Order: sequence, then C-alpha cells, then structure tokens
Amino acid sequence: MLAVTVLNFALIHLAPGDAVDALVGQMGGATPEMIAQIRADYGLDRPLVTQLLVYVGKMVTGNLGFSFHFNEPVAALIFRRVPATALLVLAALALAIPVGIALGVVSAQRPRGLTSLAVTGLSLVGYALPAFWTGIMLLLLFAYTIPLFPSFGMRTAGLRGTGVLAVAADASWHLVLPALTLASIYLAQYSRLTRASMREELQADYIRTARSKGVSEAMVVYRHALKNAVLPVVTVVGLQFGQILAGAVIVETVFSWPGLGQLAFQSILRRDHPLLLGILFFSTGMVVVVNILTDMAYRWLDPRIH
Repeated sequence: MLAVTVLNFALIHLAPGDAVDALVGQMGGATPEMIAQIRADYGLDRPLVTQLLVYVGKMVTGNLGFSFHFNEPVAALIFRRVPATALLVLAALALAIPVGIALGVVSAQRPRGLTSLAVTGLSLVGYALPAFWTGIMLLLLFAYTIPLFPSFGMRTAGLRGTGVLAVAADASWHLVLPALTLASIYLAQYSRLTRASMREELQADYIRTARSKGVSEAMVVYRHALKNAVLPVVTVVGLQFGQILAGAVIVETVFSWPGLGQLAFQSILRRDHPLLLGILFFSTGMVVVVNILTDMAYRWLDPRIH
C-alpha cells in the first residue's frame, strides 16, 4: 500500500495542472501574487519530495488530508460515499457471480448444444461492449424510450415516503440499471470461465467414479464438480476487484450515482489531489482485504488447501 501511495502521488503530481489552476479557472483569473499565496497556503510551493514525506507522515496517523474543492476532510468525504459504491458493487457481483456460474454450468453439460452456443455468443458480446456504451443504451431504452427506471441518482427528489422500506425500495429502483451495466461485463467472464472449468472437471476420474457408483447426475454436477470448478471463478473475482471499482467509476459517472467513482471523477476534473489520493488509498486497502478474503474462501471451498 505504501508503494502504491508513492506511485500514485508521483503520477498525479507529474501530470500538468493542479488544484490552484482549476480554482483560478473557476474564479476567472487571478494575479500572480494571489496564485503564489494560494500555492503557499496549500503547501504546493514546497519541493515534491517534501510534499510526499508530509503526506505519508499524515497518512500513517490516519489523516488523509483536506479536500481543496469541498473544503472538508478527505476521510469524511470518502466514508460518506462508501455505502453507495458498496451497494452498487455488491449488487453487480450478486447478479454476475450466480448467473454467470449457472450459465457456465448449463453450457458445460452440453458443450455443442444450442444453449452453449447462445451462452458463448452472449458472453463474447457482453465482454466486448464498453461499460459506458452499455449504460447509455440501457438509459435510452429503459429510462427514456420505455420509462421503467430512473435515469440518474440514487433517490427520487421529493420522495413522500420516509420509512426504511420506502427509501430501500426507491434506492433499489434506481440501482437496477447501474448494477445491470456493471454486472454485464463480469457476468460474461464468469460464465466463460465456469464453462471451461466445468468441462475439465466433468472429465476427471473422480467424476467417472461417482457416476459408476450410481450417483445421480445432479449430485455429480452440483455436489462434486461444481465445488472444484468454482475455484478459478473465486480467484478471478478476487483479482478483479480493483477492476470492478474502476468500472464503477464509469458506471457512476453515466448514471450520476453518488459513490466513490463519481467523487473520483470530480476530483480529477478539479485537480483535487488530496481527495484523489485518498480515494486511491482506500481502494488499494479494499483490494488487499478482498484478496485476503479470497484466500479464506479457498480454504472453505477446497479442504486440501488446509
């Protein structure tokens, strides 16, 4: 995490422009003296190495800095947006993982059938389409042409119901299109991976032994083969968690979903370096945690790993 923080800090500060440039642009201009004073107030007039050491020193104590644009602590901004992003990512995974695995299992049982060909075709199309294009198409179709779902945000303005159920139902209604957009990419990958892994497992010796003992086909597929075939999917989910967060940036921007992705996009446009670094640091920590959970899931799925 320290290495990623240093790398992010260097890349962000080597890019042209900073928060002062964005702020002066919004103000319509400023005198050189005023610009120099603002840089001194933000500590941007110091050497880059000094800025890095100061930032890392504060970060070790839990201080992620102060947002130049929002004028409040970065940690407060991040934790305010975490629930929205967590809801989007978990909803997308809850859709992509079981549906992808189910499609992969069905297509693996009849690899040359029409179902398998359809799953393969849909998987390739879903994987090839960019997330922003899929999101825009879903918006045009289900928010404007057939207005079934809202087009932006997480909550309806002026919502009458204030109870927990009313708020949850409204948030779920807004969640459908963003979650479907984010899930479409990974559902395709998980179905293809499950199909290939299941085909390999169904040809293994222990599967032939189970069938020779008279074990039902459903038990062979779902009790014996699937538990081993799902291990590569678990690995990919853990390794791709960072990509899922990156995909959430695009999806949240398209649907104006008030999460970390939209906040990161705003921080880039406004050159809000402390906020962007804080989001990247938090995302790095989440990737580390998810990889640890993936290792733990391995121990539960495959007793041999004990």
